[in-house]
Amino acid sequence: MKTKIQLKESDMPTHWYNVMADMPNPPAPPLGLDGNPVGPDALAAIFPEALIMQEMSQERWISIPEEVRDILRLWRPSPLYRAHRLEQALKTPAKIYYKNESVSPAGSHKPNTAVAQAYYNKQAGIKRLTTETGAGQWGCSLALAGQMFGLEVRVFMVKVSYHQKPYRRSMMQTWGANVFASPTDITNSGRTILERDPESQGSLGIAISEAVEEAASREDTNYALGSVLNHVLLHQTVIGEEAKKQLEMVGDYPDMIFAPCGGGSNFGGIAFPFFADKAAGREIQLVAVEPTSCPTLTKGIYAYDFGDAIGLTPLLKMYTLGHDFVPPGIHAGGLRYHGDSALVSQLHYEGLVEALAVPQLETFEAGVLFARSEGIVPAPESTHAIAAAIREAKQCAKTGEPKTLLFNLSGHGHFDMSSYDRYFAGELQDYAYPEEAIQESLKHLPQVKFNQS
Repeated sequence: MKTKIQLKESDMPTHWYNVMADMPNPPAPPLGLDGNPVGPDALAAIFPEALIMQEMSQERWISIPEEVRDILRLWRPSPLYRAHRLEQALKTPAKIYYKNESVSPAGSHKPNTAVAQAYYNKQAGIKRLTTETGAGQWGCSLALAGQMFGLEVRVFMVKVSYHQKPYRRSMMQTWGANVFASPTDITNSGRTILERDPESQGSLGIAISEAVEEAASREDTNYALGSVLNHVLLHQTVIGEEAKKQLEMVGDYPDMIFAPCGGGSNFGGIAFPFFADKAAGREIQLVAVEPTSCPTLTKGIYAYDFGDAIGLTPLLKMYTLGHDFVPPGIHAGGLRYHGDSALVSQLHYEGLVEALAVPQLETFEAGVLFARSEGIVPAPESTHAIAAAIREAKQCAKTGEPKTLLFNLSGHGHFDMSSYDRYFAGELQDYAYPEEAIQESLKHLPQVKFNQS
């Protein structure tokens, strides 16, 4: 009865998979406020040319530089587990597998792209990177990657997470990063937000504005993003590529895949390589799981919007709750984003991937059950995928259907124990964001039309 399915280092992917090659319709382009598509020049102030080219490329396979693979080998290939004990606890005929991305030095899937982004910026002669972080997983990952390549890293951490997760902040500082509670008074964006709301808890959109502003103001500085953009999801596809090989080793294939979804890199990382099979006609359900308190895919609208709160980024066509939407301070900080990946959004809009929103208490209940059966304490973000997989496994127990389920364990919860403390103390509550508040935020979407000519 095999539990852990391991690949050799030599089996690590040599190329990233680009889902754009298999999408039935070309991706909607980013726009300027005039409604015209923006070209590479619009991104050159904050990204190196290599990443801009990856952002726009429609090649199916893009080679992973050996210098990047050399660092990824510190933890990749990551193991795939068969969750035998969870299956037994649920008394389900379903087979449950999970890809364990918590084995990276930063404890999550985020270094898969952080290392690549740091490498390309180093190659371009950049000395300094700015970024935002919610739960702190991305900030830790970029701090690690910056240390690997000798880059200074400055992290704008969403204020509520800055205080909820002090040890993630300490981890970033251990790897040499400077960390600021966003919104700050050191950028125009931050000062604008604080003038409106001096007690602002922050949001990923606000932190992005601060990081982008600082990057754009200095020639030696670029911006790095942990999710949303095409090249970020591209770098994460090593997860799904490995999972496919590992399932082949045990003669299995998933009926359904679940992954947490905030900006989309987690979901895209494990689901996109399987989308290639779906595009070729194979039956598989790909499910993005989000919080009911930040229901971007399930309650947002598909429209052009800014990727940040202030309006410094190009307009992206995506599911959005409005760029000035500020979600409540739930403990899955990495999922508190107003928008979503343009690629994930388009595939969802076209009915090719699914979305599910799960309430906070159910996610912690699932995380505790998983920890008590499988031994790993999951990050609050990861518990969303676990909760969705458990729902399906329970349904299989009722119907007797022996489905194969796969989810992405995107990170461990070792720095999230204060969240678990609050759960055990009964201090957490479910929160469904009010429909009227969403509609109010959506009134402020930029009014532009795509000029196809």
